[in-house]
This record gives sequence, structure tokens and C-alpha cells, in this order.
Amino acid sequence: MRRQVSEHCKHFPDHEKFQLISQIQRASRSVTANIAEGYGRFTYTDTRRFFIQARGSVAEVLDHITLAQDEGYMNEEVSLALEGKCETVFRLINGYIAYLDKAQQQKVK
Repeated sequence: MRRQVSEHCKHFPDHEKFQLISQIQRASRSVTANIAEGYGRFTYTDTRRFFIQARGSVAEVLDHITLAQDEGYMNEEVSLALEGKCETVFRLINGYIAYLDKAQQQKVK
């Protein structure tokens, strides 16, 4: 997802360089950065918190994709493809959070 977002941002107008381009790239990079940081944590609470933060960044990317399409910077085909990738990442993150929750519950028993 991150690479595809960066690739499509190259086609945005120059005046968006420090606005939408910067925001969408930072949000997409934040997804993987938070996943990495969460994975590197050794407590359930910290790991879960970073994965929730990553999920929020995916939602932010989705909003930026909608804005880019609304402004005519991205066609519907590209927008739908990126939204599909975001939805996949969102489901994977949710699945890992559910796994963490289940593991934590089993640990408590």
C-alpha cells in the first residue's frame, strides 16, 4: 500500500507537494512504522496500542484517497484499487489485534 500511494502521489499537482502529498505519504508510512514499533514491544498493552495507531493511519490514508479522487488527482480505478489495499491492511491489523486479545485472555486464565 505504501509504495502504491507514493507512486500515485507523483502525479498530483505540484501545489499539493506540502499539503495532500505530504499528508498521505506520512499517513501511509505511519502504518508500517507503527506496526514495526508495536511488534518490537514486549507487552500486550504497548503492542496493541501501536497496532490500533496503525489502524487509525489506514483510516487516514482512506480519507486522503477520497480527497484525491474528489479533487481529480486520482481516477476512480486507481482510487478503488488503493482503497482495496487499505481494506486488506485494515482487516489484517484487526486480525492481529484479535489474536493479541485472545492470547492475552488465555494468558490470564
